[in-house]
Amino acid sequence: MRELDLFTDFSKKAGVEIDPMDIKIDDTTLRDGEQTAGVVFANDEKIHIAKMLDKVGVHQIESGIPAMGGDEKDAIKKIAGLGLNCSVLAWNRPVKSDIEASVECGVDAVALSISSSDIHIEHKLRKSREWVLETMKSGVDFAKSHNLYVSVNAEDASRSDMEFLLKFARTARDAGADRLRYCDTLGILDPFETFMRVKNIIDIIGIDLEMHTHNDFGMAIANAIAGIKAGAIYVNTTVNGLGERAGNAAFEEFVMALKYVENVDMGFNTTLFRNLSEYVARASNRVLPTWKPIVGGNLFVHEIESKVSGIMADPLTYELFKETDVGLKREYVLGKYSGVNTTMYKLETLGYKISKEEASELAEIVRNRTVASKRALFDSEIIDTYKEFKGSSKKEKAGTGRKK
Repeated sequence: MRELDLFTDFSKKAGVEIDPMDIKIDDTTLRDGEQTAGVVFANDEKIHIAKMLDKVGVHQIESGIPAMGGDEKDAIKKIAGLGLNCSVLAWNRPVKSDIEASVECGVDAVALSISSSDIHIEHKLRKSREWVLETMKSGVDFAKSHNLYVSVNAEDASRSDMEFLLKFARTARDAGADRLRYCDTLGILDPFETFMRVKNIIDIIGIDLEMHTHNDFGMAIANAIAGIKAGAIYVNTTVNGLGERAGNAAFEEFVMALKYVENVDMGFNTTLFRNLSEYVARASNRVLPTWKPIVGGNLFVHEIESKVSGIMADPLTYELFKETDVGLKREYVLGKYSGVNTTMYKLETLGYKISKEEASELAEIVRNRTVASKRALFDSEIIDTYKEFKGSSKKEKAGTGRKK
């Protein structure tokens, strides 16, 4: 058997075939996203974000924590009463009072969260493993008695003893939980470890599983995809990757990575991604970096001559998807690495046509000016530079034509 055949055979055996219809997004921008240090959404902002997420096509919105009461509870009630196409979930501890608050809000689903790692059980909860299992079970029983969809969250699952985590998952399943949320609370896993741990739980326990990945080591998206490949069908995301510390798996990045890297199109309205990201960035008072994957302003801004030439011939040479697919615009700038074609095209967009010979000379002038200013030129500077260039060219021609 050829090496390529061996690789293909291994790939098929290693993971499950991903069906786009099976994968579901439970977006937690309004809960875990708002838990970013210093971030507070106004109620009107929460409602607007919920509407935008629904319009984009998410399957479930984690709307907040009803047990907090006050404005938080009011916002959740309003979101649950919007008549959205998606499910509305509320976060709870597995205790009766929390679940009752969620029922009062009118949500159709609850997340019951409790720690599963020994370090949390001993130092945070100051309880025993048996107490955790019994508390979780009673919480599921009470939630199911109110006909709620139940997600049991295994907080700090990635640092949990695997034997106990399997017992935790089995207890949740037997109590009637609809899914288990695998929480990489501190973002310490790599995709390989994630795949193995998630696949073991699914194969042994047989419960629907959700990925909740943090980005402390920059692997939140990779770990979420690894979990999906292992058989998980739900993914927790936040818009722009908001979340505690380094944040969570970014919604827009996960969807587009799944679509273009894994060829799994979930059918979201991705053309709204930039607007959604901008709104959440402003509401959270967090800058949307120009280098941000998928929706960053620089994603379709080009300067390097060879790449601009390639894109002009066929955008697929350096762009995996259309700029309009995520609500962005393509732009060419003149800078240190610009050349003849970029200069000609940029000036044409500004209303000026020049020859290749002129563009070659002007590109050198632009290059010198960008090096001196340490940035690309603004459009107004490009026009001024062009006019100065044309003016000096006319003077040179006039000078050579004078009689002695």
